[in-house]
Amino acid sequence: MPTLTRAEAVERASLVDVEEYHVDLDLTGSGDTFRSRAVVRFRARPGDATFLEFEPVEVVSMTLNGVPVPPEASTGARLELTGLAEENELVVDATMRYSNDGEGLHRYTDPADGYTYLYQHLFLNNAGRVLPAFDQPDLKAVFRVSVTAPEDWLVATNGELVSRDGGRWEFAPTKRISTYLATLIAGRYHVVTDEHDGIPLVLYARAALAEHLDAQAPEIFELTRQSLDRFHEMFEIRYPFGHYQQAFAPEFNFGAMEYPGLVVFRDEMIPRSAVTDTERERRANVIAHEMAHMWFGDLVTMAWWDDLWLNESFAEYLGSRVTAEATRFSDAWTTFAMHRKAWGLRADQRPSTHPVAPSDVSDTEQALLNFDGISYAKGAAVLKQLVAWLGDEAFLAGLNAHFEAHAYGNATLADLLGALSKASGRDLSGWAEVWLRRAQVNTLRAEVVSDGANYVEVAVVQTAPAGHPTLRPHRIGVGLYDRATDGSVVRRELIEVELDATGRTVLAGLAGKPAADLLLLNDGDLTYAKIRLDDDSAAAVPLLLPRLDDSLPRAVIWAATLDAVVDGERPVAELVALVLAALPVESEVAVVEDVLRATRGLVDRYATPETRPAALALLAQAADRLLAVCAPGDPRQLAAARGLIGAGVDVARLRGWLAGENVPAGLAVDADLRWLIIYRLAVLGAAGADVIDAELDSDRSASGEQWAARCRAARPDADAKAAAWTAIVGDTTLSNRMAELTASGFWQAEQLDLLEPYVERYFAEMPEMMRVRGGMSSEHIALVAYPSYAVSERTRQLAADLLATTGLNQILRRVVEDSDDDMRRALVARG
Repeated sequence: MPTLTRAEAVERASLVDVEEYHVDLDLTGSGDTFRSRAVVRFRARPGDATFLEFEPVEVVSMTLNGVPVPPEASTGARLELTGLAEENELVVDATMRYSNDGEGLHRYTDPADGYTYLYQHLFLNNAGRVLPAFDQPDLKAVFRVSVTAPEDWLVATNGELVSRDGGRWEFAPTKRISTYLATLIAGRYHVVTDEHDGIPLVLYARAALAEHLDAQAPEIFELTRQSLDRFHEMFEIRYPFGHYQQAFAPEFNFGAMEYPGLVVFRDEMIPRSAVTDTERERRANVIAHEMAHMWFGDLVTMAWWDDLWLNESFAEYLGSRVTAEATRFSDAWTTFAMHRKAWGLRADQRPSTHPVAPSDVSDTEQALLNFDGISYAKGAAVLKQLVAWLGDEAFLAGLNAHFEAHAYGNATLADLLGALSKASGRDLSGWAEVWLRRAQVNTLRAEVVSDGANYVEVAVVQTAPAGHPTLRPHRIGVGLYDRATDGSVVRRELIEVELDATGRTVLAGLAGKPAADLLLLNDGDLTYAKIRLDDDSAAAVPLLLPRLDDSLPRAVIWAATLDAVVDGERPVAELVALVLAALPVESEVAVVEDVLRATRGLVDRYATPETRPAALALLAQAADRLLAVCAPGDPRQLAAARGLIGAGVDVARLRGWLAGENVPAGLAVDADLRWLIIYRLAVLGAAGADVIDAELDSDRSASGEQWAARCRAARPDADAKAAAWTAIVGDTTLSNRMAELTASGFWQAEQLDLLEPYVERYFAEMPEMMRVRGGMSSEHIALVAYPSYAVSERTRQLAADLLATTGLNQILRRVVEDSDDDMRRALVARG
């Protein structure tokens, strides 16, 4: 992936003003290349020179203002131009290469039917893999696209279709958009259409998913209509990009991408098997998130990647808000508190932490690193508190003024803060400095003094890590919970408290009041902070948590408990005991899933090899207890079954489920649950290559192919591990998704003796993997292939040795630094 520095971008933006890209693609060839003819019209200062990003396989011809451009002008992923006029027209005819890494023009062949599918993903700076482009967000332009494709294909782009003649497709010009937002899909996509409030709605998916798309389209359209209506209530500018198409594409790197007029999702969001309500809610949230981008990111775009938060933090916040306010998933903020905020908190405590809005992002490689839990979840949590402080009316008024001032253009942090300050009458510079410009997270602890019956003094103590000593103003709820005579838990009182930056705030109103059984800081989850309970409250959690009716305070308690274990302040054995006590009566599916997932990860890394089997058995027991109380069709049933399978070691029972024996009533052992069972059996050495191959023979689908790759990598067999490792580090013919899933199955906590040689090989061979793969897929592979279960000082020393290497890839450096910090915590916990 080529790198563009901020200095280069600023200089180029001062020289050129891009007007239009007319892109004409020929996709009818049979090889691994396609033809791209592009006309780029732009203004410049006469006599100046500039460059475009461009990565051709072969250049057929190039002219600038009718004069041939010499071939040597295209080199090193750039096309250098000199002697510019005031009005310029660059015409380039070239052969380009399809990709298999999810960037550029990605090509995929479906094993189910042999059909080929394409999607264009130019993010973050991959436009040059399809056409010559001024590839930076503040050089917006109109895109006009023409495509020649096989006659049985469908083609869709950002722009609306003007005409089709056989395999020739012509699309209308778009509004002015950034290069990274230009997209298309092509192939034998299945189509479902609808309309709402004058806006054409379209869904696309692979032909093999046609029946599933048809079945799920009513729900997706309903969510789309509900989200559109809510955004139209909030924003004065209606949806600004004509039609609203949503495509579900194979092997997409992101969960989804906010291309104006044609949002693209990974097609796992059209599941073929049973899913939990949490997964349905997650899809709803992603739909709302990407729709928020139509205003935040597409209508008004950041000027440079240092203001990424203007895109992602707002879309994350509005995604949860609109899901909770407009759809049936009214508990979306519980999911945010339990899952998304935990992602932000973990990212914010790692060595790679950075401000929500960093003052400088030097180049596009550094920008890619900031697509993390800080830019998404922390930024959203901070916005949630800002709205509580400013009031919703002032907040929305500021946003609408911002859209009006910068529609179809670019904006900065200062622009948005100015609009919000004017609308609210409050100076936000101080708020922005501590919340947006400074990294890391505060911890809020309750200090309680009582006489045994009544509070003598209750204070909230705020601390910050030594390396990031910023204390911040917080607005929080403090809940007092008591156990009633009937055994239920009731909230006696909720008080709202403003915490200043002095570090200690006394809650004077509680002095003399009866001490609660549980005192909960950040009740309502208003602020972004780590929460620690006082000792008496923490001791009461196992008794009270199962009886607490409201899902949001339960999520706050679970999140605080998990975080205390992550930090080594509470033992993992205590967490497992709480899971056994409270999870079987937990009613919120999102909480069930997150607790099982997070606890399993902590058991695998924080428990010692000697104590892990017992901890895993208790975790399986908790899932089994929950499964036993679930009636057929209970939303928790599938989550409990997955948790039981993932932690289980009862091979006979798992094999019985595959054979349809003793399956809980109402639980469908469908294609994906079968694969999950086979995956667990493969890890345990109870499913060999023959079992995996037989399952794949009966499931020749994209999902089946991916599951089989993961299962093969998971087998405790030396040859299987060798083959998987070779595929991970060096097989560039393997697609992004297949490589990622192979890597995700490779490391298993049960197989450390067999895997010991690969610990050293990771640090020796991963730099070359990053070189030959590159991009977002390589980051994910490097992360999931990290030897996280090899918890030892030796692993940490190997990491230190690699980090001392000069010229180490920035992405790999970050993966290793953060993974090593996680291992440091695991060693502390084991100690």
